[in-house]
Amino acid sequence: MRAEEDPYAAVREAFRSVYAIVPTTNSDTTPDNEALRHYPLYPYLRERRIEAGLRAAGDDEAPADRAAAAFLSEYGDQPVARTLRRAWLSSLASRHRWTIYLKQYGADGADLTERCDAAAGQLVLGDTKALASTAEALWLMPRESPPQCDPVFDWLRAQKVLTPALIEKRVRLALEAGDSGFARKLIKELPAVAAAPLIEWATLIEQPQLAIDALLAAPARPVEMPALLDGWSRLAKKDPDAAAQRFEGLLSTRRLDPAQRASAAQAVALGFALSRRNQAMDWFDRASTAVYDEHAHEWRARAAIWGGDWNRLARAVAAMPDSLRNQPRWRYWAARAAATTGRPQQARALFQSISSDDNYYAVLAAGQVGDSYAPHLQPLTFDDEQVVQLAGLPAFARARELLRCALKDEAAAEWWYGFNALPAVARMQSIALAYRWEWFDVAVATATRLGVFNDYGRLFPRPYDHDVATASALSGLSPDLIYSVLRQESLYRSDAVSRTGALGLLQLMPETARRTALHWQRPKPTTEQLFEPAINLPLGAAQLRQMIDIFGGQIPVALAAYNAGPNAAARWLPAQPMDADAWIENIPYNETRGYVQHILWHRLVFAWLRNEEPQKVGGWLAQITPVTATASQEARVVPSIGTGGAP
Repeated sequence: MRAEEDPYAAVREAFRSVYAIVPTTNSDTTPDNEALRHYPLYPYLRERRIEAGLRAAGDDEAPADRAAAAFLSEYGDQPVARTLRRAWLSSLASRHRWTIYLKQYGADGADLTERCDAAAGQLVLGDTKALASTAEALWLMPRESPPQCDPVFDWLRAQKVLTPALIEKRVRLALEAGDSGFARKLIKELPAVAAAPLIEWATLIEQPQLAIDALLAAPARPVEMPALLDGWSRLAKKDPDAAAQRFEGLLSTRRLDPAQRASAAQAVALGFALSRRNQAMDWFDRASTAVYDEHAHEWRARAAIWGGDWNRLARAVAAMPDSLRNQPRWRYWAARAAATTGRPQQARALFQSISSDDNYYAVLAAGQVGDSYAPHLQPLTFDDEQVVQLAGLPAFARARELLRCALKDEAAAEWWYGFNALPAVARMQSIALAYRWEWFDVAVATATRLGVFNDYGRLFPRPYDHDVATASALSGLSPDLIYSVLRQESLYRSDAVSRTGALGLLQLMPETARRTALHWQRPKPTTEQLFEPAINLPLGAAQLRQMIDIFGGQIPVALAAYNAGPNAAARWLPAQPMDADAWIENIPYNETRGYVQHILWHRLVFAWLRNEEPQKVGGWLAQITPVTATASQEARVVPSIGTGGAP
């Protein structure tokens, strides 16, 4: 936008300067000029000043409390008010201002800490009429509670409400969630008779093989069946061979009913399937499909795919519930089974029906019948006048200014507040608005919420062409591949931070990025520099290049390594060459499998967008082969990039 078209340019800079220093001023009385007071983000400056005043408030009611109450009354449920309400509740709780707290508290949307604070406030004020049921609901959490709940739980104990039965109920919730450490803390409060089976369950979680061996050696020793099957499933997942060796002993020493026997066999089958072992097929045959959930149905089919047993695959897909069997994934594999078991016409009809879709499996299906593939473009039509009107609505105007001030989380909150207030007929126009603002993650998220996936020109933009070109020149990777990984990793957000601490467009772990920089003789980046596209993209592309080289140019394996770590990807390689679609389908991490499939699809779309010519997809049907011993060894010493870990 040109300067003359940006009426807020000057006041925006004034806002940013004042906003930045507010945490050190503790004042809401700073005189502001008229332009600042009429700026769309002025409420955010006021909110920040009130928060600063709350941090400085003493035990008594403070001017900031009155300012907060007035602000919330003025701004209702707007995002800026929600932010202040949460800060005010935290301040009131820390100052034990319970009367005001409970007037402002609302259970809807409250987090666990706020719920505990509210109950503690009721207790202090003597409002205990309905406290027992509230406190009991807080107690029955499977995880450890925040310390704010302790006074409420102490009251429960004093009232004799926190009975052994209620304690045991929470222990069982913790054990069902797999949190044996927290469960053991609670077990100490139980009498020995009640504690014994729960301690057994905790041991089955922590040391399943040791605990199961002890139970097999002492058939008369009591154990609860859910605990035994939980431990058995854990053993089977960790060491399916050990579970298989003990299966007959389990049946002979423990009175399992037919459904429990089938569940035990299914656990062994899943352990072998997740380890990509052909024994899985026989073990699935020993289990009844009556006990299968969707996870078991899918892994039964994947085991047959890995073992190349197409008849078993056909039976596995046929046994799936309709909700699974009709998905593109399993329609594709039903077609593959039909093609390999002498039903070519059925296979071709299935492949052609799948290839009319737009997804990873549609591309595979086109390749199976020798066709090129082109995405089915459906560009949306937007009304410029309506889009301009949307931009002028208060919530969207605030979102735009917050975005320009690099307050992206606050901007997103305003965007969705404004979006949710729109009539249904106007919501589609907001996609164009976000796209015009080059707010691509929100444009894609809005389109996804509205079920729009085929307007590829808007949903697959290329905003970082210069830096992608630099990354491509350094790494030798195509811009299409770099953009595909970028879109999947960060959805174009240069400031993205993952829950594990990966940063920027290509989600680099700082230490791994520094090692990559050293290897490629580039300057060592600081953490902050990893948010800069000019730094992040070349290093991320170089990192992916290393994975491709380690795994012999096999891009699906390299992508899996980029996501889950090279050690995991090396473990997943087949002993003999295998079709790429079969190998990808058997990636044991759901996240990584979807990651690889999405990037391959994105890469095709980006390539197609360059000239809208049908894309040759024969390469999608290549094989995954074992890497050399040297490459395998190199993979083992490259630091893990993603989640890592077994299987």
